[in-house]
Amino acid sequence: MSASPPDPAAELKALVRAELAEPVDPKVVAMAKAVAEQHGAASRAVLFYGSCLRESELDGRMLDFYLIVSDYGAAYDKAWLATANRLIPPNVFPFAHDGLAAKYAVLSEADFHRLNGPETRNSSVWARFAQPSRLVWSADEQATDRAVDAVARAAPTLLSAALCSLDNARPPLELWQAAFALTYSVEIRAEKGDRSASVVEADPQRYLRFFGPAMAAARSVGRRCRGGWKRRRLEGKLLSVARLAKASATFAGGAEYIAWKINRHAGTELRLSPWQKKHPLVTAVTLLPRLIRSGAIR
Repeated sequence: MSASPPDPAAELKALVRAELAEPVDPKVVAMAKAVAEQHGAASRAVLFYGSCLRESELDGRMLDFYLIVSDYGAAYDKAWLATANRLIPPNVFPFAHDGLAAKYAVLSEADFHRLNGPETRNSSVWARFAQPSRLVWSADEQATDRAVDAVARAAPTLLSAALCSLDNARPPLELWQAAFALTYSVEIRAEKGDRSASVVEADPQRYLRFFGPAMAAARSVGRRCRGGWKRRRLEGKLLSVARLAKASATFAGGAEYIAWKINRHAGTELRLSPWQKKHPLVTAVTLLPRLIRSGAIR
């Protein structure tokens, strides 16, 4: 009796589960637990991702987390925060613990699953979770399983969308780099032009391991070319503006954070006036045209 053919979705899910379980600095785990405690019983999982995951030095950096909650209403004691999170997910908050600084984004389990999948043109979540991440805290095994299921959707979604615009015969690492470059072009980001290459070059063997099952899963899903990347860019930049404006209101010191991020990534020396610091929403909106013209953000 012949063996059953491999199931790319199951193989990919196994890779994701193993990657999410890889150890991280104990300080990161402690901070993740403290983030979860901020939202009580609504907290389901905390994922660690981003540039700090690729580097060993945490001091002086801003760590990135996603907090996954059961329900927005249960996660907040202020109704307007739940409404803002529901209408323009995610909400983003600053956090400090044990001498480290971080920001964390909040999504419900339902939104985290949806935003990692091909049913949304918005690439902001599936582009991030097609990259390495770690599950550094979870409420229980069910929460872990749901996080694995959601993250396993990200890489096939990225590749399926990218195949609409890219030469499918590219070598795997080049295809990953080009796919990430497409997603960076969709958002208003204070990033250097070689960011997509550096993400893949940080761990090329990881992307080679994931490529086969992720590509097979992407092809089984089919290409989602609705509107193409031109439409994604328009919608993505408009959504980025809305998120930036919202973050300036929900993120304490939001204007200063925006300036810090731009200076760090674009090499600029933007300094805010006292008036700008006191009016973060207006500052966030009025800075955009000048920053885009200068090339500080794209």
